[in-house]
Amino acid sequence: MLTFYKKDKIKNMARFIIEGGKKLSGKVKISGNKNSVLPLMAATLLTDEDCVLENVPLIGDVLVMGEILKDLGAKVDGLGTSRLLINTRGVKKYKLKPELVQKLRASILLLGPLLARFGKAEMRHPGGCVVGRRAVGTHFDALAALGAKTITSEENYESEVKNPHSAYIFLDEASVTATENAMMMASLIPGKTIIDDAACEPHIEDLANFLNLMGAKVEGAGTNKIFIEGVKKLNGGKFTVGPDYIDAGTFAIAAAVTKSKITIEGIQEKDLFMILLYLKRMGVKYEVKGNILNIFPSKLVSLGRKFQTRPWPGFPTDLMSPFIVLATQAEGVSLCHDWMYESRMFFVDKLIAMGANITLCDPHRVLVSGPTKLRGKVVESPDIRAGMALVVAALCADGESEIRNIEIVERGYEKIEERLKLLGAKIRRVE
Repeated sequence: MLTFYKKDKIKNMARFIIEGGKKLSGKVKISGNKNSVLPLMAATLLTDEDCVLENVPLIGDVLVMGEILKDLGAKVDGLGTSRLLINTRGVKKYKLKPELVQKLRASILLLGPLLARFGKAEMRHPGGCVVGRRAVGTHFDALAALGAKTITSEENYESEVKNPHSAYIFLDEASVTATENAMMMASLIPGKTIIDDAACEPHIEDLANFLNLMGAKVEGAGTNKIFIEGVKKLNGGKFTVGPDYIDAGTFAIAAAVTKSKITIEGIQEKDLFMILLYLKRMGVKYEVKGNILNIFPSKLVSLGRKFQTRPWPGFPTDLMSPFIVLATQAEGVSLCHDWMYESRMFFVDKLIAMGANITLCDPHRVLVSGPTKLRGKVVESPDIRAGMALVVAALCADGESEIRNIEIVERGYEKIEERLKLLGAKIRRVE
């Protein structure tokens, strides 16, 4: 069940009741990539023709992006299913509805497509999770190189481009969403655009492949330099969203902390190299056979000592919160460092309340001493990834846990209650 949420109605939110200490077993299929599907949906604004997206994850963020597109005038069929049909021929406005934008951090991805389509775009600062306010200057700089001017006032942004032109763009950080915004806008600008210091995550490759399917000419996606030869018109097309490696990593961690054997289906091994390396350094035993990842019961020992996020192909920031839970169950001391979000670590007080031995060094680093036996507690999900980390912690804790505000978790993880139940977890959703 997927629902929208409002922060002023937390007391009425749904929750998970989890009885911990149960081993998991069986098979789980990975969902479509959350971080792929949202830019793919935004890219449908670049054409008037039908676009079909398959392997769409059944998550709350897709519902919000769908509602934003519908509010603009798009036809969106299939919301709440794994197949979307989107046609944006009826889109006549370029101003995003503030109430919807404040629910979705990824709404920033609509800037580039709207500028390409109308030459104008207006929105408030995107909301979403509370892991920290990401600077959007990189977006504005990238779009400015293509001719756009942006006026900012308090929470609102107004962008306009009168004379779009191709450009050489050097990003001051390898921002995924800034790279995607520039790719989408440049696809409809004649001439060759180069994006240097570009992000190169798998979802960047997904977007490039979708744009090329639509008739664009994008090369170099998956590297730090992307070349885009702009075209005058893009077509529709059918595209399959790639697998979510964060989903795969999360289930692998859930198996490891519960000392379970599970089979994770539908992976792409090349997306998991750094994740598997870090799991190995925690003592996790696994094997990869094609698109299948098997996780085995393991004695967890922190062999790496220092674990830090970094741009792709480094360890992803979206997996750091569950990884901290893994560190609580491993013998030794682990330093976990996430440089990207200033509030990423601010959920660890909830793990400490559950019995974890964690020292918060600063907003970006924690020291975790393990192993510690976690106890069931009543806790609240502060953001998508931390909320899922608390679910993982509850699975290996003694006693019953109550995870509140779980609509946030459902924004990023498909049918998480149902899939965990199929693995044998004692979990139920309570309205």
